[in-house]
Amino acid sequence: MSLKVDSLRVAYQGVPGAYSEGAAVAAYEGCVTVPKEQFDDVYAATEAQEVDRAVLPFENSLGGSIHRNYDLILSHQLHVVGEVYYRVNHCLLGMPGQRIEDLTRAQSHPQALAQCEGYLMKKKMAREAVDDTAGAAKAISEGELMGVAAVASRRAADLYGLEVYDEAIQDDKSNVTRFLALSRDPIPPMETDVPYKTSIAVSLKEEPGALFKALACFSLRNINMTKIESRPLRTNPVTSAGARSSMQFTYLFYIDFEANIADEKMQNALRHLEETATFLRVLGSYPRDCSQL
Repeated sequence: MSLKVDSLRVAYQGVPGAYSEGAAVAAYEGCVTVPKEQFDDVYAATEAQEVDRAVLPFENSLGGSIHRNYDLILSHQLHVVGEVYYRVNHCLLGMPGQRIEDLTRAQSHPQALAQCEGYLMKKKMAREAVDDTAGAAKAISEGELMGVAAVASRRAADLYGLEVYDEAIQDDKSNVTRFLALSRDPIPPMETDVPYKTSIAVSLKEEPGALFKALACFSLRNINMTKIESRPLRTNPVTSAGARSSMQFTYLFYIDFEANIADEKMQNALRHLEETATFLRVLGSYPRDCSQL
């Protein structure tokens, strides 16, 4: 996904130099990027029409899902209008004029620290979690902190005058984050040859085979599922079937399919799913990112 736009305002979480900023530019080339401190602030700014789009991380190939954004998307009236897979290349940054052996502490977002855990352990560096990767680089630069490193992007080093002491320090070099683009308005259903995905959130009746029956609505129509994520339902997270039954969680499932909601077979599948669902919301139907990483 990459659209050329000159005046589109796109919010992301973090400060300039964050990977989220890079993903926003990758999704909307030439856009005006608007940094926000927290994920909640990005959603709020988009709903309040301060910006036109939000670009937020939802899953990483090493660290897994960003659960906060899965929870937030359901509590806000925004729609998924695109996706971008963004390759992450972590660098070890610090104030100039040091040796790499002088760096004894590493600061970054918890996901970034987890992705570089093996490297940092070998270097015997203490790990300190902060709000975002580029924010760590900015704080080290502003405080002129010696002996402290940031795990962040090369762009962050350029922006904040830091030296790159090592590059590609993630434990797995195939480190990719999937970002979703959110908008106040959904993409209108239309028939197109462009490959699409459709994302839904659904909760099911408490009965044997409920998930099997739900997924069968799609498999019987040859619709491919690309992701499924379960989260405890916040409004009613714990249930019990009776006095002798053990307590159990009630789950909400986030599911992605390779299908356009304008397709008749996808519409039929959703109507079929409604028969067994206690809750169903289409989060968005949008062009797939088919770029080769």
